[in-house]
This record gives sequence, structure tokens and C-alpha cells, in this order.
Amino acid sequence: MPKNSKVAKKELDEDVTESVKDLLSNEDMNDDQFKKSALYVDDSQTDKDVDIEEGSDIEEERPAWNSKLQYILAQVGFSVGLGNVWRFPYLCQKNGGGAYLVPYLLLLLIIGIPLFFLELAVGQRIRRGSIGVWNFISPRLGGIGFSSCIVCFFVALYYNVIIGWSFFYLSKSFQHPLPWDQCPLEKNGSQTFVVPECEKSSATTYFWYREALDISNSISESGGLNWKMTICLFIAWLMVCLAMIKGIQSSGKVMYFSSLFPYVVLICFLVRGLLLKGSLDGIRYMFTPKLEIMLDPQVWRGAATQVFFALGLGFGGVIAFSSYNKRDNNCHFDAVLVSFINFFTSVLATLVVFAVLGFKANIINEKCIVRNTDKILEMLKVGAVSHDLIPHHVNLSDVSATDYHQMYNIIKEVKEEEFPKLGLDSCQLEDELNQAVQGTGLAFIAFTEAMTHFPASPFWSVLFFLMLVNLGLGSMFGTIEGILTPLVDTFKMRKEILTVGCCLVAFSVGLLFVQRSGNYFVTMFDDYSATLPLLIVVILENIVIAWVYGTDKFMEDLKDMLGFTPFRYYYYTWKYISPLILIALLVASIVQMCLSPPGYEAWISELGADRFLSYPTWGLAVCIGLVLVAILPVPVVFIIRYFNIMDDGSNSLASVSYKKGRILKENSNLEEDDASLLHSKTPTEMHSPMVGNNIYRKQNGSPTLEADTAPNGRYGIGYLMADMPESDL
Repeated sequence: MPKNSKVAKKELDEDVTESVKDLLSNEDMNDDQFKKSALYVDDSQTDKDVDIEEGSDIEEERPAWNSKLQYILAQVGFSVGLGNVWRFPYLCQKNGGGAYLVPYLLLLLIIGIPLFFLELAVGQRIRRGSIGVWNFISPRLGGIGFSSCIVCFFVALYYNVIIGWSFFYLSKSFQHPLPWDQCPLEKNGSQTFVVPECEKSSATTYFWYREALDISNSISESGGLNWKMTICLFIAWLMVCLAMIKGIQSSGKVMYFSSLFPYVVLICFLVRGLLLKGSLDGIRYMFTPKLEIMLDPQVWRGAATQVFFALGLGFGGVIAFSSYNKRDNNCHFDAVLVSFINFFTSVLATLVVFAVLGFKANIINEKCIVRNTDKILEMLKVGAVSHDLIPHHVNLSDVSATDYHQMYNIIKEVKEEEFPKLGLDSCQLEDELNQAVQGTGLAFIAFTEAMTHFPASPFWSVLFFLMLVNLGLGSMFGTIEGILTPLVDTFKMRKEILTVGCCLVAFSVGLLFVQRSGNYFVTMFDDYSATLPLLIVVILENIVIAWVYGTDKFMEDLKDMLGFTPFRYYYYTWKYISPLILIALLVASIVQMCLSPPGYEAWISELGADRFLSYPTWGLAVCIGLVLVAILPVPVVFIIRYFNIMDDGSNSLASVSYKKGRILKENSNLEEDDASLLHSKTPTEMHSPMVGNNIYRKQNGSPTLEADTAPNGRYGIGYLMADMPESDL
């Protein structure tokens, strides 16, 4: 039927409740008429899909993306986050440079894209958040959606704290020189001296731990609130609330800036970085493969974990965003596109990081050479080293890296026994580049130190931290959407009220992270609140689709939705390969956690250095509690529904309430229906939580169109209207 066709329908006022037996008898009495009739679809509302909400006689329009570009930017903004900038480069540096890209790319193809495609497909076709999707597919495993929401909430709590830290550094970047450029001075009477804590560490390290965090010496020492960071956290949650309060209608517009701006900054940094002395040394180091490291299982575990988290699998944000798509959208193309954009973003960020770190390493190496050359001059004066050991072409007033290494090797060879006492450093550039730094250490210490040596350093500092803010906000929008969309779909709450309430609660709980000991809690939540629960969630998602619902049926559904059959490769990946790899990754993660003592790196102000401390007993209890709370909904929901502990009558085909010509409510056992989830052949084969089009009966002889959904679950609309005269239509 043409898209612009119009259908008129007269709605009657009286509400009717009939038993299923009566409905079936109605169908039997009108069997001949029913068989001669067909379902007729009003497809006039192609731009706005209409949902019939259970228990309501009000048709609600589900929001939709304004354009395909807006949707792609939202998915890219969610998947591309802070981890691409400060986690991927660290793993690349630690795990063999360019060789690390091989296992990462292989695992992206084997588990990343297939699982990303799976989440996009179920969200787009069922058009619900994570709770509604998994309740619909397998009610007994509906706890998967609740676990996703809890993990999203845990992650949002500390992730927005990192955005608050970025706001703090951004506010401090509008001055020259930058406040972390030099160590502060203290006066003691007539004497002026460098602050001891800063002198034992560095200017950027001191600014991070003392000026920004004002950190305590352990997680047990609360130290009270850090008011500077409390204000920054409030600003971060206020921005998230304002951007999300209207759902995708407001956040979608913000995505144009928050998703694209980081690429502008990364390209600017790459161009500027390549013009810096020593940047090519860093990039050369990155792409020099260490093939022997590829045989290490830990490298593959790290690559699999990074693929898993880089795409945001299991959070529910992917499902939530795709649920606002049209059902015939090519989500396979979206999955491949977003996955490779994410990969190339990680490579771009790694190029930028290594270019800057190469520049920083050259500066530190030059200082090392100058410092050790002065030591050699002192040794020459006191006669500890003979002048004959110094090559004649070396100018001691201007020693190059090559000249120094030549002197170093000669002295080491001649003074072999006495050499350790001389205290000379090798000053190798590779030694600096081998010092792998990740997370906050990369963003707020290593990178900020490098920027102090940039010409016009405040400008680059503003750009960098503005980029971090936008990367963080893009991921936060997807994370919060992974909480709001399922709750709105399930409990029919107003999104504006729920958004404000969620942000207020999260800010209140988030005050835990802006204490002086807050950084240690961020580490705790990052290590324990997401890793294991998310792995379990995604494993269950994969198993539910592949083995509970059925891979064959799912492939048929995809063919019906996309208009073509996806590659057979996905069939074997979903059914065999992905579950095995994910289970192996889960086991490896559990083993790694058991072998690694639970603890954190504490900043000891007296030493001006980090020291590893174990969690106290209550800290261990919190770590275990985070994991248990996140996965607890899965067994709880299973037990409740398996044993019918909270039987509300939904497990019996008791009655169907409706207004003639319009569905109000259905009670059906979704679990016992073997009907296809996404594909429909006859009205009685399909149960759907909602309707995308107006469907009504039309007698033979009129133009007809096969309906792809049956709006009232297992009983098609023909059962409800078989005994109605055509005039009532």
C-alpha cells in the first residue's frame, strides 16, 4: 500500500472484557468470513512509529532519530570514550607496539562486530530498552536487563567524576604559565624553598595529587569533601541532566558537537605533534612490532577485554539507542561502520599519544645527558676518570646523545668494577618510552607535563581537556540512556522526572568520589563494578539468542528485517565461537583477580611516591558487594518466574481487554510461545510488545498488505474484530 494512504476508523467508547474462550468462539462462528479476509496495514505514519502500551488505551509515539547521521554519531560518541585515548595506547605500548594491533583486529572481527551487531538488531526490532528486550525474548532471563541498568549506574557514578576532573583542569588552563609547570615555593622565615612533596616527585604529579585531588594517604582516611571537585562534579551532572532531559531529541543535537569535536582536536594534536622534536621516535617505537610478545596469552586477554569495553557491549546503551531506529534500518552496516570508526579512532589517539610521549622522552633524555655530562666533568676534575677515555671529537660543553653514549660505553668497559659507584645513567630513549602509563596517569600527569613544553601551552591545554570533557559526555549520554530507556519502557515513567531524579541520586552518591580519598574509590569501582558483571551479562545475551531463542530463527528474523540474509559467518560466531571466547575470557579474568591481591596505589605524601596497599576488610566486602549486586538480578528474576513466586496472572491466558477497534491490554504467556521473535507469517504466530502501524480488517477484493506484526500478541486482530460489522471500521 502507498505510504501516503489514509485510513479512517471509528472508535467506540465502550470498553469490553471477554474471556479467551469467548474470543475463540467468536472466531469459530465467523471462521468463513475470517478466512476470506486479510489484515490491512495503514502505513501512513512511516516517520513516527506508534506503540500501544500495555495497560493503556493511549497510543504513544516512540521518539525517533532526526537523521541517520545523528544516530551514527550517538553510537560513535557512546563507544568512543576516554578508554580510546588513555587505555588503548597503554595496551599498545605494553603489549608489543604494532604487533598488538593484530590480535586486537582479529578479536574485533571475531567477537566485537558480531556481538555489537546482535545488540543493535534486538534493540532495533523489539524497540525497547535492555529490560524490555530480554524480558520479551526470555522472561525467565529478564534479569539480564536489570543487571545492565545496575552496571550502567555504577559506571556512571565514577565516570562523571573523571569528567569533573577534566572540568577542573580546563578551568586552570586559562593562564600562562600553566599552574603545573613549576613546583610551588614555600617561605620559612627568610628562606624560600621548594615544597618537599613536589621536589620528591614532579610539578605535574604534585599538582594532580595535592592541588587537584588533595588526596589522603589511604582509603581509610576520608579527609572530608574536596569542595573544588564537588563543584566540578555538580557541573558535570548538570550538563548531563540538561542534555538528556528531553531524551534523544535533546541529546541527539548535542552529539553533533560532542562526537565530532574530539576528532578535530586529535587531528590538530597529531599535526602539532609531528612538528615537535622527537615525535617520530615515539611513532617509530609504536609501530616497531615485538612479535615474540604475541605468543603471551595475557596479550590476547588484554586485547579481548579492550574490544569488549571499547564497543560498550552489555551496558544497554547500544540497545537503547538502536531502539529508536526504524525497523528496516540496515543495522549490519551500522555495526561494521561504528566498530571500525572506533578502531581507527583508537589508532589515531595512539599516534597522538606516542608523538607527544616521544617529544617528552626526548626532553627528559636531553636533561639526563646534561646531568650526567656534569658528573663526568666532576670526575675528570678529581681524577676519577682519565681524560684519555674521552674521545677527542667530543665537545663536553655541547654533548649530543651519540657522543654521550660513546663516552658511557667506554667508561663502563674500562671501569667495569668501579662503574656502579660512579652513578652514571644510560640515558636511553627507549627506557623512557618503555615506561607505560595509562588512565589518569597518562591524561593528568604525562600529557600535562608534555604540554608545558609546547609553544602556546595554555591553548593546547584548553583543547586537550575540552576534548576529554566531550569524549566523556558522549559516553555518559549512552550510559544514562542505558538506564533511562529501560525504566521508562518498563515502568511508564515520565522521562523528564526520571532524568532529574536519576542525576540527583547519582550526584548524591557520587560525593563518595570527591572526598580526599575519592580517587581510591574510583579505582575500586573501575576494577570491580563492571568487568565481571558485564562479561556475565554479554555471555548470557549471547547464549539467550543463540541457544534459548535459536540462531536459525534469529537469522530468519534478520532476513525479514534487513531484506537480506547476513553472512553465515555470524551464525557460527554467535552459536559457537563467541560464547567459547567469552567464557574463556571470564575464567581468565577471575583467575587474574584471584592471583592479583585486591588493592590500590596510594599516594604517600611523605615519600612523594605511590605505594601499593591492600584493601581493608570493609573494602574487600565492598568489592565483593559490587560484583554480587550487579549480577544478583539474573538469578533472582529467574527464580521468581520459574517458581511463579509473584504470579500476577500473566502466566495464564485469562482475558483480553480492549475497546472495540483498539487494543488495550493483553495477558499472555510469552514464555510458552514458540513464535518467531521478529518474523511473522500469520497473525497467530507472532507476539509483539508494540505496534508500529494501524492494523485493521479489510474484506476480500480490497488492496491488502501483509502485516509484519500482530498488535495483540499471540491472537491476531482478526480474533477481536471478526464479529464486527464493516461499518464499525
